[in-house]
Amino acid sequence: MLFDVNRKLFSRSDRVKGADFHPTETWLLTGLYNGSVNIYNHETGALVKTFEVSTVPVRCVKFIPRKNWFVAGSDDFQLRVFNYNTHEKVAAFEAHPDYIRCLTVHPTASIVLTGSDDMTIKAWDWDKQWKCIQVYEGHTHYIMNITFNPKDSNTFASACLDRTVKMWSLASPTANFTMDAHDKGVNYVDFYPGSDKPYLVTTGDDRTIKIWDYLSKSCVQTMEGHTNNPSFAVFHPNLPIIISGSEDGTVKIWNSNTYRLENTLSYALERAWCVSLRRDANEVAVGFDEGIVVIKLGRDEPTYSMDPSGKLIYTKNQVVLSGNLATLSDISAADGNRIPLSIKEIGTTEIFATALLHSPNGRFVTVVGDGEYIIYTALAWRNKAFGSGTGFAWAGDSNTYAVLESKVKLRVFKNFKERGDAGMKGAGSWAVDAIYGGPVLGARGKGFVIFWDWESGEIVRRIDVDAKNIFWSTTGTLVAVVSDDSYYILKFDRDAYNSKLEEGVEITDEGVEEAFDVVAEISDSVKTAKWIGDCFIYTTAGNRLNYFVGNESYTISPSDTSMFILGYIPAHNRVYLADKDMNIFGYSLSLSVVEYQTAVLRGDMDSAAEILPTLPKEQLNKVARFLEGRDLKELALQVTTDPDHQFDLSLQLDDLDTAVKIARSVLEPEAETKWKAIGDRALTVWRFDLAREAFEKAGDLSALMLLLLSTGDREGLQKLAATAEKKGANNLAFATLFQLGDAKPCVDLLVKTNRAPEAALFARTYAPSEVPKVVDVWRDELRTKNKGKIAGSIAHPSEHAELFEEGWEEALAREAGGPVDVNGDSDISPNESEDA
Repeated sequence: MLFDVNRKLFSRSDRVKGADFHPTETWLLTGLYNGSVNIYNHETGALVKTFEVSTVPVRCVKFIPRKNWFVAGSDDFQLRVFNYNTHEKVAAFEAHPDYIRCLTVHPTASIVLTGSDDMTIKAWDWDKQWKCIQVYEGHTHYIMNITFNPKDSNTFASACLDRTVKMWSLASPTANFTMDAHDKGVNYVDFYPGSDKPYLVTTGDDRTIKIWDYLSKSCVQTMEGHTNNPSFAVFHPNLPIIISGSEDGTVKIWNSNTYRLENTLSYALERAWCVSLRRDANEVAVGFDEGIVVIKLGRDEPTYSMDPSGKLIYTKNQVVLSGNLATLSDISAADGNRIPLSIKEIGTTEIFATALLHSPNGRFVTVVGDGEYIIYTALAWRNKAFGSGTGFAWAGDSNTYAVLESKVKLRVFKNFKERGDAGMKGAGSWAVDAIYGGPVLGARGKGFVIFWDWESGEIVRRIDVDAKNIFWSTTGTLVAVVSDDSYYILKFDRDAYNSKLEEGVEITDEGVEEAFDVVAEISDSVKTAKWIGDCFIYTTAGNRLNYFVGNESYTISPSDTSMFILGYIPAHNRVYLADKDMNIFGYSLSLSVVEYQTAVLRGDMDSAAEILPTLPKEQLNKVARFLEGRDLKELALQVTTDPDHQFDLSLQLDDLDTAVKIARSVLEPEAETKWKAIGDRALTVWRFDLAREAFEKAGDLSALMLLLLSTGDREGLQKLAATAEKKGANNLAFATLFQLGDAKPCVDLLVKTNRAPEAALFARTYAPSEVPKVVDVWRDELRTKNKGKIAGSIAHPSEHAELFEEGWEEALAREAGGPVDVNGDSDISPNESEDA
């Protein structure tokens, strides 16, 4: 079985006796022999939290995520529960009179099962203050492991050193049945997660791993390979494998269909004790004597293929499922919403699929995996052909295909029989990693991409580039060559290639240079992709759905999760995607919009004008934004139906009459911002009358004052001052009156706004006749504030003109009988300050 094994986390610690993945957080819980419990971030490798649980070994730990708890059992007979967010100890009590060796949490009920060296299993209900609701007796040695049945959570199985495995019901204290599983003690038991087999896997101190049919109580298979006692063996929920770990220090991966040993892993951390599976990401955690390791098996991407008509086929393990997106009844769902699809099982595959490929006409589906390929008929799912191969590619006619048997062996078949010619020229000279179907056969290796002609086997072109994928357009003229952080769009010119052949030019290992032209290079990562005509749709590593047309890339929608493109159905005007669990999502993408954009980018405005009336109305604003980006603003203004966009374009084009019409149709307060923008733009094109109207309607009095001052409009300034005073814009009203030279209204405004001192000073300079009145107002104001002494010290201007000649601060200080620092630093003592 061929899949990658990548180490994600490697952390040394004290002996790890228990481990558990959190179902939603990126956390891994570990219970240590020194009594501590650690929580790691398995993505970053960082130690997130540490709990000092006990002074003796913690042998078992589990998350209870719905309560934000974890539960731990230890050798001091205590069961302890902690809130992992607050570090609060929720509960602690003696659960058994001996070591607690294992525990498990019910998937839905408020129940924890514990197994102990006292030879009993107990059920605890946390909703009943951790009351023991049942004791299960019958084993005659240490209980090593407990696990719930995923097909019936009211039953569970236990493994014991008395050499037996027992099956229990939650409500009964006695076992339903007992199986004599091994010649020596049983260390672990786990259920097969699928619905098709009533199987258990067990490990024993006889160094074997056994598969059991628990309905017939018969042993299906015995697997040998560990050189010491295996501590655990578990069925993987997504991959057809069994993972085992042993005191010999190794982790072994077995094929759960053939029971053949596929891989042996060793991390030099001494004995392996415990395991946990992260079910949604194919990740496995293994605890050892000297630390914890997390490995990732295979890939997260689903294995699927959709033909042009919308028929979807995908696999789960080795079960093949099918659905037809063309028959979807509700295609009006909002972009990004999940779409229900009727799914049916159509068969199984004999190999674990790593790739599915529909033939171009949709009649056949090729399954590739485990170094083999099988071609099935798409409708009846019957085996049509098979063979050895790590890669497979269909030609455009669905009758020809190529198989990559090894890095240096490429075979070509026609009508399901191998062609008798010499095959592809120079195919054995380069180490090829993968092959790709299309109008010509593509292949990639380390540092190069090469294309062969299907019929002649001649090299069409060899290009030096580090590629990871190749996608051919359905028209056969464009190809996307994808590297790690960018992609190249190339145009294939078959006529240029054929003309070289007709001229009798000898084709070298580099092929024909004129066969391909570079159309564009885009700095963007491509994860999955499909061509729709000459439009390249793809998902990025940043979870965006983009499309490339002409020579530019555009974003359709961002996404919160990783998505995989299934294909496009023109009748729905939607592109369909799936997540890794094969939930279906749809996004609108009009093919006519793409065609219109293509025509515009090519400069074919006549064709674009013909396509324009066919565009869906809901797509017109999107098209207008595209035209604006191409600096075709006049055309964008004609196309857009969005008033805000029309307004912005009108301003950019200085079409102020259109902008005014839009502003007059908009309700407050949005109209104010539009009128302000019109006013600013009108000034730049010397339309002062429009600017004045716009500033008045926008209520922009400051801009209006500058405009009126610039044009010398005295009457307008007088109206502006009255308006500003009415609106409470007193500073602007004062400045306007001052510019008009009306001193008396300025004094009146200062008095009206309770600024009598400033009014007095202003009046002394600009309106002396107003001084007595203002000073009286000042005095009255001080008296109302209980500052009579200061009020009495203010001289009337007719009696003491020197008050204004020397400066009012110094004169006021002298009249009050004490020094005052005009800069604010007073020499008056605190006790005298009130009188002063």
